Formats: sequence, structure tokens, C-alpha cells
Amino acid sequence: MSSQALDQFLNSSIEELKTKGLYNVIDTLQGANGPVIRIDGRSLINLSSNNYLGLATDHRLIEASIKAAQTYGAGAGAVRTINGTMDLHVELEEKLARFKKTEAIIVYQSGFNCNMAAISAVMDQHDAILSDELNHASIIDGCRLSRAKVIRFKHSDMNDLRQQAKEAKESGQYRKIMVITDGVFSMDGDIAKLPEIVNIAEEFDLITYVDDAHGSGVLGAGAGTVKHFELSDRIDFQIGTLSKAIGVVGGYVAGKKQLIEWLKLRSRPFLFSTSLPPAVIASCSASVDILMNDQELIEKLWENGNHLKNGLSLLGYDVGQSETPITPCIIGDEVTTQQFSKRLYEEGVYAKAILFPTVPKGTGRIRNMPTAAHTREMLDQVISVYENVGKEMKLI
Repeated sequence: MSSQALDQFLNSSIEELKTKGLYNVIDTLQGANGPVIRIDGRSLINLSSNNYLGLATDHRLIEASIKAAQTYGAGAGAVRTINGTMDLHVELEEKLARFKKTEAIIVYQSGFNCNMAAISAVMDQHDAILSDELNHASIIDGCRLSRAKVIRFKHSDMNDLRQQAKEAKESGQYRKIMVITDGVFSMDGDIAKLPEIVNIAEEFDLITYVDDAHGSGVLGAGAGTVKHFELSDRIDFQIGTLSKAIGVVGGYVAGKKQLIEWLKLRSRPFLFSTSLPPAVIASCSASVDILMNDQELIEKLWENGNHLKNGLSLLGYDVGQSETPITPCIIGDEVTTQQFSKRLYEEGVYAKAILFPTVPKGTGRIRNMPTAAHTREMLDQVISVYENVGKEMKLI
């Protein structure tokens, strides 16, 4: 017999989410996650994936995956620290280090794991973390796990960051102080002010930590936001993902050799979780090869992102302050945002509503994610649907 208290909690909580327009329905894809997807037998233009460069379905990655599985097997068979480290893992880490222009790299099972691992391996209850108020959930959870004092600063407000850093430093309460920011903020598409952050960090001896999940493969000729600002030698931690522009799954931390050595000794996801399977590692490696040798996909991504953003702006939609291909369409009310997403779906455009707690209440939006794989015709069709539905719902 199940717990009555649990049943009551679940029933009331789920109903509350439905009433407030915050209940999310998970859709199932019938096939690959490309520029066009199939759901319930319908073909839809896909604007909700993180597959920025379209590499998730690239034949070169698929072929590398198949070859590695045939040679090395389906799984790695152990954690990295026992005998789950194959030459493929080492080769990928060395290649990524060359790509990122850092001394060393450690690969994890996901970008989320990176933040859970790296922050808590270095920071503890004697330390403080200055964290941008719009940082990703994985950063927030990683900070909590570390038990350090978390001091939030206003989003990209350098005056507030400097004041908070000054007060934390002069208090004498903390052994170490870290400043953490996303490189690209995933809900708004704006870029962190890394040059200013680095200057403040150097003034107050702060450890610098950049989660570049949405900058990897997009900015800095694909090497990310830190490379975009030419700050590779002034950032202590660079977090990257293998799950978005790279097109596969996983994450990594880039930094000095001594830092990576420490993470291999003390970061818990590395120590206690089976390593990524050979097929995944090989396809990631093939993807990095493409990025290191060809800028065509990155150029196409930006071309498509600018085209969609300009088209929606001309229609009168609020696309926020995005500086990247991420194109939010801010509606506001949560229920209206869900209704809007539903109408887009009915007209052949898959663009999911993003609601609280992912974004603040009252800022519900459709987050459009154009990729290098979209054609101009697809994007023009999307803009046309946005115009028709927006006028129908009196949003424009």
C-alpha cells in the first residue's frame, strides 16, 4: 500500500501546476532529432533542440560510432579510475585541450555532471561563490553541493559583482572566493561580460569559472566564449558540453594540468560513475575534428539565427537582448505562452514553451533554436506561421 501522504502531495502538486499553466507534457520523437521531426505521425519544423550544428545526425559521427562499438564494445565496463579509461577517452581529452588551447581536459558523462563535480571538488564550507543570478540550474546545484556560501550578483551587473567581491574579500571570512557565470545564457541568448569579470577577479584574487555549454561550438570559431574574448590563459575553469553543438552527449572541464589532476582524484562523478561508452567518445572526437577543420557549419548557424531573429523582430515580437542564435520570443503570461506553443504545433512548428521555474514568473517565452541544418525555406515558413498565429491571438 502506497503512502497516503505521498499520494496527496503528488495529486495536489500536479493539479496546481496544471492550473497555473506550468505542467509540461513530454513529447516522443519518432525518428532522429533533426531540423524536421516526427511526433504522433506529423512532420514538424524543429526549433527546440540544442543540436546547433546539425551534427547529431551527421554521417561522419554515425560511422565513427559504429566503428568504435564494433572494436571496443557497447560499454566502457568500469569507472575511469579502475579500467574504464580507453585510449579513445585519452585521445578525445588531448584533442579537446588542443581545441580549447588549455593545458588539459577531463571528460564527464554530462555537462550537468561537470558542474556537480568541479565546483564541489574545489570549494567547501570555508569558501564563497559569487554567482550570476541567471546561472543554469546545474551551477546552482553544484554550488549547493559544495556547501560554500553562495552570493548572487545581479545579472551581468559588473558594479554589483565588484561590490560583492569587495565585501566578501574584505570580510576575511573565506579561504577562497570563486566567481561563476554562464558564457552564454541559455534563456536569453546574451553573452557574459567576461573581460570585465576577469578584471574584477584579478583585482580581488577570485577563482574564475565559466560554464560555456551554449558557447561551445558557437562562439570563438567553435572553441567557445572564452576563446571569443581571447581569455584562455586568464580563466581557471572552462566547462564545455558534448551534448549540444558537438551533437552527442557528455561534458568536460578545461584548465591547467594540476587542476585536472585534482579533479581526477577528487571529483565524485568521475570516481563513482561508469565512463562514457566507446561509441559516444568516438563520435564526439569526430565532431571535434569537424569543428577544428571547417567553419562552414558555424557560419550557417549564425546566418540562420540572424535571419530568424530579424524576421520575428520585424513582426513585432520581443526577442530580448540575444547576442547569439538563441532566439527567445517573450510572451509573458504562462497560460498564453503554452497556448501559443500549442497553436504553433498545430501549424507545423515545434517550439516549446519555456516557463517558471526555468525562467522567472511572468516571463514565459518560446525559445527558438535555429540550427545549421535548417534551410532558408524552413525558417521563412516558421516566420509566416508566427505572423498568422500572432495576429490570431492578438500578440502582434
